[in-house]
Amino acid sequence: MLESEAESLLKERSLRVTRPRVAVLSVIHASPHLDATAIVTQVREKLGTVSTQTVYDVLNTLVDAHIARRIAVPNGGARYEIETGDNHQHVVCRDCGRIHDVADPGTSTPLSAGSEHGFEIDNIEVTFWGLCPQCRAGQPTTVA
Repeated sequence: MLESEAESLLKERSLRVTRPRVAVLSVIHASPHLDATAIVTQVREKLGTVSTQTVYDVLNTLVDAHIARRIAVPNGGARYEIETGDNHQHVVCRDCGRIHDVADPGTSTPLSAGSEHGFEIDNIEVTFWGLCPQCRAGQPTTVA
């Protein structure tokens, strides 16, 4: 994501354009599914010094503004990606934690699934779990 694109996106959502916000957007666009620690490291490579708290605050702001999406991974830290609005799902490796997008999970679960309990469902999140090819082959992997 170019700086100008990041700036435009922030302005569209009535958010102040700051160097940390632009840098975080750039990082999660270039490397989706990173955890906050990895994002802090890459933002510091871009900007020099920036506090960890600033990056967490930016991530929360971007998620609240529906610019970024927080992916809650049980037994692991949250991961982040640009919010695309396509409601895609994820497949996660149980060993190394690698995450990949699943464009069409092929589920037939309707958005009205919670109606018997009085819910109006507006989103479905499905996480598929398994072993990635490298872990199945016993090869060492590193996840950023």
